Amino acid sequence: MSGEEFSPRLESRADLIDAMAAGAKPEADWRIGTEHEKHVFYRNPLRPVPYPGPAGIRALLDAIEARTGWAPLDDRGLSIGLLDPKRPGGISLEPGGQFELSGAPLRSIHETADELDQHMKLAKDIAGPLGINFLGLGVTPLWSVAEIPAMPKSRYAIMTPYMDRVGTLGTSMMYRSATVQANLDFSSEADMVQKLRVSLALQPVVAAIFANSPFVDGRPSGYLSFRSHIWLNTDRARTGMLPQAFEPGFGFERYADHALDVPMYFVVRSDRYIDVAGESFRDFLAGRLPQLPGERPTIKDWENHLSTLFPEVRLKQFLEMRGADMGGRDHVLALSALWAGLLYDRIALDAATQMVQDWTAEERQALRDAVPRTALNTMFRGEPLAAIARTVVTLAEAGLRRRAIVHNGHDEAIYLAPTRKIVDAGRTLAEVWLERYETVWRGDLTRIFDEAVM
Repeated sequence: MSGEEFSPRLESRADLIDAMAAGAKPEADWRIGTEHEKHVFYRNPLRPVPYPGPAGIRALLDAIEARTGWAPLDDRGLSIGLLDPKRPGGISLEPGGQFELSGAPLRSIHETADELDQHMKLAKDIAGPLGINFLGLGVTPLWSVAEIPAMPKSRYAIMTPYMDRVGTLGTSMMYRSATVQANLDFSSEADMVQKLRVSLALQPVVAAIFANSPFVDGRPSGYLSFRSHIWLNTDRARTGMLPQAFEPGFGFERYADHALDVPMYFVVRSDRYIDVAGESFRDFLAGRLPQLPGERPTIKDWENHLSTLFPEVRLKQFLEMRGADMGGRDHVLALSALWAGLLYDRIALDAATQMVQDWTAEERQALRDAVPRTALNTMFRGEPLAAIARTVVTLAEAGLRRRAIVHNGHDEAIYLAPTRKIVDAGRTLAEVWLERYETVWRGDLTRIFDEAVM
């Protein structure tokens, strides 16, 4: 029997709210979780990596399982991920084989750096003999969706056709995009609301700083973050800037109501995914889901449903920062450091709150719409966004210094050096790649598979 059937039943809308509110933690227990997705590819010849075969992604997972003793995640008899039995976290596969580490909740970015380094050493040690490499970009630069082998996960078989009905680039999101994400805690409903509002308002600024996907289909896309552009054209019912979060009275209840209005994808029973795409969780809560008549959801069903919402910042029992393109090691660590510095220091959080509090919903959305194409060159209130980005990085640096978590003589602000370089120059990684494409590479985009490798 699957975890969904063992999970407590939800009896009312109040249970949904309580399930999210249960994530509140005292400040001493706040942690940082980092998730990052790497594109996988063969270099000789250059092509995506399929799931089956002696040098496929299944072989990579099996070898890591044998080396680590991590527990396999099974889907219809196929391994589609690994769980660390000693602490939260593990490896999962995105639809196009993007290889994701869902990092453990850790106290500091120093620990995140150790986790990342250990993970990449293990992954590369095993992938190397298989001819597999890892690419740190927000979007696969060469291959179309049709050219990327699909992973055998049941939920993705449900999501793929649904994406084609509700947006124009949903399958590009699934099969050829990659992100780095930071997960952070809150202490109360009021603390959650303040952090959610700040992180939503600043998500386009952070997306601009971390813009790293200027190519698609073998050529420059016209965007500095094509990945960010993809999300504007995926599924409007479950994406976006959550303008209601800035309205008076917003809290767990209002987010639950928003989630209830987002169409469902699936329900899991006896380890089997049941296609309920487009159905209403409100009907499920009332026992009126056509596919499971008379049955009411469990807390696990609600958690699964929340995981299928894709706003710029997602609320579960913690907050997920979802706006950044994937990059290299320093890029990954800088993303988590930036958000920890802003949200885990009271002075920085209050300063960021004051900075964004008079931004209107229209301004926030206009910024979100413009950033994919122009990143730090986007104009906001008469000045380039780079100026605001410099302030954001400065606030985060100061917050990390006040946290004063020192390792090898350095506090966590050291991890913001890459973002400081970007905002001071006003030049993103995407613009660096475009310049190299036009000059050193002489239009040969395959060179990025050497230079952006993890």
